[in-house]
Amino acid sequence: MIVDAHAHLLPKDYPADAPEGFPHMEPVEGSADRELVFGKMRFRAKEVFFEAERRIEAQDASGVDAEVLSPMPPLLRYDLPAGDGMTLARHVNEFTAELTAHDPARLIGIGLVPMQDPDAATAELAAVKDAGLVGVEIASNILGSSIGEEKFRPFFQEVERLGLSVFVHAMPAPMDRLPMSAMGTYVVGIEGTLAAASMILGGTAAACPDLRISFSHAAGGLALMLPRANYFWGGSWNEEPRDLERAVMPDDGPSPIEYARRFYYDSMVFDRRAVRFLIDLLGADRLLVGSDFPAMLREDPAARTLRSMDLPAEQWEDISWRNAFRWLGRDSDASTTEPAGLPAEATNR
Repeated sequence: MIVDAHAHLLPKDYPADAPEGFPHMEPVEGSADRELVFGKMRFRAKEVFFEAERRIEAQDASGVDAEVLSPMPPLLRYDLPAGDGMTLARHVNEFTAELTAHDPARLIGIGLVPMQDPDAATAELAAVKDAGLVGVEIASNILGSSIGEEKFRPFFQEVERLGLSVFVHAMPAPMDRLPMSAMGTYVVGIEGTLAAASMILGGTAAACPDLRISFSHAAGGLALMLPRANYFWGGSWNEEPRDLERAVMPDDGPSPIEYARRFYYDSMVFDRRAVRFLIDLLGADRLLVGSDFPAMLREDPAARTLRSMDLPAEQWEDISWRNAFRWLGRDSDASTTEPAGLPAEATNR
């Protein structure tokens, strides 16, 4: 079976009396699609973004048994006034709860909080949980601030206390060293790296050892940087025993790689060679299936690259669904080969 841990939704509508600058949906003539208009952005959204029946049909068509649904990243608009950000988050969360109630076993919802106001975002987490959502999606930077900065630590501590999960979606940040054409490609990889590294270097990973956090697209280039970080930490190559005479930044805590192995990463890295490196360095128990559907088309069938790798059965089971359940805090389900609450045919895929 397959759980797609990186899939998106969009609300079908927004309040008519919403604050100025709020997103809205416009009808598309002759189609059930709608066009999201949010400032200068215009995005045509197919029914599958907002109709539960279409989601289930799409899952069946591609061989997916469940999706973890997070809001489309353009809704992570931290430049809105904090109050408007809260209004938007609550509207999106209400829609997400309604959509996933159609089939909670196959549609698993993640909400939003207004990270531009860390205190308000922290206080809102209880409402997110009460709505039946399993966690929150945040951007890889908050108005240019790293998520690992100390001012966000109480937020992550409350996430940890409530037993929620976090999905960090890489979001482009203004950058003048690369052309605009790189915003959705190279810059997204850079952003994922910076977000995950900041959680290690800023002390949040140490302060929140039980935090269940996942990074989109395997946190960009993080994995390739970790061996160098480990060398500076421990003075040795290949994770061999520490050589403190060579270490530049020795400390008594876990190594950078050990911290990174506490995180989860979706395996949407577009190449089986990259997936093999991630398995070798971080472990098959850290990777999730991810597709970015329906913003991007899934492979056909879903997880085609992973299926083609002839992974040992235990690794395939971990990556295809068990790790997603662990990330979501459903360890009891992940300890079996037949998770409760999913269609019987799912276990035969």
